[in-house]
Amino acid sequence: MNRLLARFARSGRDRGTIALYTVLFTPIVLLLAGLLVDGGLAIHARQRAADMAEQAARAGANQIDTDELRRTGEPVLDPGRARAAACDLLTAYREEVTASQCDADEEEVAVTVQITVRPQLLGILPGFSEFQMTSGATARPVTGGPDPGGIEP
Repeated sequence: MNRLLARFARSGRDRGTIALYTVLFTPIVLLLAGLLVDGGLAIHARQRAADMAEQAARAGANQIDTDELRRTGEPVLDPGRARAAACDLLTAYREEVTASQCDADEEEVAVTVQITVRPQLLGILPGFSEFQMTSGATARPVTGGPDPGGIEP
């Protein structure tokens, strides 16, 4: 058996096989690693944009018109204050947010946030430049509930 292996090694028929595999599989491995890394960045950016939009919408939904609440017992938003509160919260994320939109009426606050993602590995390929991830959220004011304080009357 050893003679056969020695003769096969001397014949030179396997020379360059490893180099061929390396040349063929290296781009595939790099592409898969790029999809893994940059795909994770994209998922994280979308979750981050959703988190920012939800926080801003909640901040806006806290801007209840207290006079209207006292008069009718129903929570009604002050649209100007709600829009301003939502947009003010997003200014804290100035470095991350590419674009944002805050809308409010008397019933709800809607916020849309856009974040730019710069690929780490796939960015070296033509056509894989930075891209945008957008997410939105809405919030409505809610007061009390069936048992607001947890104390039975």
